[in-house]
Amino acid sequence: MRWAGQSLDAADDGALPGLERSGLVRSVQTPEFEGITFHEVLCKSALNKISGDASLPFTWTINPTRGCSHGCRYCFARPTHEYLDLNSGNDFDSQIVVKTNIGAVLRKELARRSWKREPVALGTNTDPYQRAEGRYRLMPSIIRALAESGTPFSILTKGTLLRRDLPLLTLAARQVDIHISVSLAIHDADLQKQIEPGTPSPRARLDLIRAVRDAGLPCSVMVAPVIPFLTDGARQLDGLFEALADAGATSVTAMPMHLRSSTKDWFMSWLSENHPALVRRYRTLYGQGAYVTPEYKRWLRGRIDPLLDRHGFGVDDTRSMPENVPAEPAAAPQDRTPAMTLF
Repeated sequence: MRWAGQSLDAADDGALPGLERSGLVRSVQTPEFEGITFHEVLCKSALNKISGDASLPFTWTINPTRGCSHGCRYCFARPTHEYLDLNSGNDFDSQIVVKTNIGAVLRKELARRSWKREPVALGTNTDPYQRAEGRYRLMPSIIRALAESGTPFSILTKGTLLRRDLPLLTLAARQVDIHISVSLAIHDADLQKQIEPGTPSPRARLDLIRAVRDAGLPCSVMVAPVIPFLTDGARQLDGLFEALADAGATSVTAMPMHLRSSTKDWFMSWLSENHPALVRRYRTLYGQGAYVTPEYKRWLRGRIDPLLDRHGFGVDDTRSMPENVPAEPAAAPQDRTPAMTLF
């Protein structure tokens, strides 16, 4: 792989023991990705087994990367970086672990006689189409391996880079069931830049939805998270749902923001700096936990359901999907127990 002006940092100084345990080969920096370090690792497995929730439409996940340059302040996967001896704040945004051999490992796993072709999900932890994918091109080999093995799969992304793989996904859809979802929760471009600084603009993601539909594939949308007092206004939600309908989205799932573990501190630090008047309200709304109060959930559902119905999406989706999907297990298999909360 060619990197213009790249620099390689050896990892033998003891600074990255967590990454060394993960199979670190080298760390790469390049002017094209200023402020970001890519840690290339050789993974031992590609498929992650999900246990403990029969309501999910998938039983396995694949995560080509760990950490995410999208920089979403609310990302529930942030605490997984702590298992690598990296922090869940700036390190999560800038220290990106890339499993360079994941395509080959996946193909071997799918070729096992024991593989039952159960549904596989991508995008449950960090985005498979974040900026790094433009360089490493891991997804085409993953898509081919899944399709050729007869394994159905789904993709959830904020990344418009998915458009590159639409011809491949269209071919794969002839072999297996494929479900594509785009995450778009903030319609206001200025607010989106504040909260999701590394993501494509709302307009770019609406164009992505159109492109998926033009390719003949269904495209659902995750309006998640709905951020209390910032994106839960009736006009805001109505405008977003109208734009999604115009773009051709086939279904919409909406759910309120949750703030687990160190993600809560990271988001609250941003809130206190940019919206200090909301801090007290958030402390009341979230209390000592990660989730909004039941009263707020009922209130939000009462606001969202009529709007979804108005724009032709119905209301069932907001009641059937989990508030978060399981992040990639950080350690041993016995630690692989996701936390689920229904909206």
